[in-house]
Amino acid sequence: MLGIDRRAARYAWTAALVLLLLCLVYLVRRTLFIFILALLFAYLLSPLVNLLDRFLPTRTRTPALALAYMIFVGLVVLAALQIGSRVVDQAKAFASDFPNRIAALEKPNPDLPQAINNLKAQMIERAQREIAAGSSDLFAAMARAGLKFITVASDVVYIVIIPILAFFFLKDARAMRDHILDMVDHGPRRELLEDVIADVHLLLAHYMRALVLLSLAAFTAYSIAFAIIGVPYAILLGALAGVLEFIPMLGPLAAAIAILVVAAVAGAHVLVVLIFILAYRVFQDYILSPHLMGQGVEVHPLLVLFGVFAGAEIAGIPGTFLSVPVLALARIIYLRIRKARLASQLRPDTEVTL
Repeated sequence: MLGIDRRAARYAWTAALVLLLLCLVYLVRRTLFIFILALLFAYLLSPLVNLLDRFLPTRTRTPALALAYMIFVGLVVLAALQIGSRVVDQAKAFASDFPNRIAALEKPNPDLPQAINNLKAQMIERAQREIAAGSSDLFAAMARAGLKFITVASDVVYIVIIPILAFFFLKDARAMRDHILDMVDHGPRRELLEDVIADVHLLLAHYMRALVLLSLAAFTAYSIAFAIIGVPYAILLGALAGVLEFIPMLGPLAAAIAILVVAAVAGAHVLVVLIFILAYRVFQDYILSPHLMGQGVEVHPLLVLFGVFAGAEIAGIPGTFLSVPVLALARIIYLRIRKARLASQLRPDTEVTL
């Protein structure tokens, strides 16, 4: 009557709600990230919980959850005692030995031409100048860090909160799924929602378990290879490579650059280290990672790079960490909606509206 198209008004209202939801998500992104970490931690423990639940003669999953948490804490403590202490020792040795190695590197090598020695001296001098220029802001940065001490201390609480939230995710996962499905009436839309939930479940399960396995594989391979090659601080460099494996694409690149710099300063065989890093990246990126990730996480490398940089601008390191699963999730939703629409076109009596 007023010249307003109901369909256009409905689309405009939907777009406004979506924008409002995105704004709300951005405002609570810190809390949301904590819950996402708890959900991923739950997916990490779910195979162990399911295995224990099969052998424990109880009606609830609580005993299996408690036993799984005890096993996980025991493994973490064991790893900290056996590996963490060595990483700390090598980090201290590196910090004390690094200035001496730099000083030894500054000395001219009589076996090299004078031009090479001059170029090496210029590069070292420039690097030291850049470090000295950057160190002028060190005390100001330390002051700002001191002001944020309370915030950092409060973040330690999340180490306790995340396992607690994961406990509830594991305990009530089926009930949460049923409540979500009950919000939609039976029909094509409910079938679509069930398919999306099932695909997201497989995606998160494959991604989180594969990420942990890839990190452990990188730590093991780098530590053993560097110990064989004779690179100092092998366990420290392996731990660095394993931790940075959680950041897509940019993390392994940063780890490779840091390892090559340490190998060059320590006087190791840089070319051999470079060949090993390239060979291992080919093996992991084209053989191991596709096998562990499965078909649920198939995102083009260009899209991954876009997601990593965009996630870093929006939410920093948490954004880079979540970029790949978010892109894979968007891909799953798009494919499921497209499949449902094609199916509805083949069946004129049904219609899928979103």
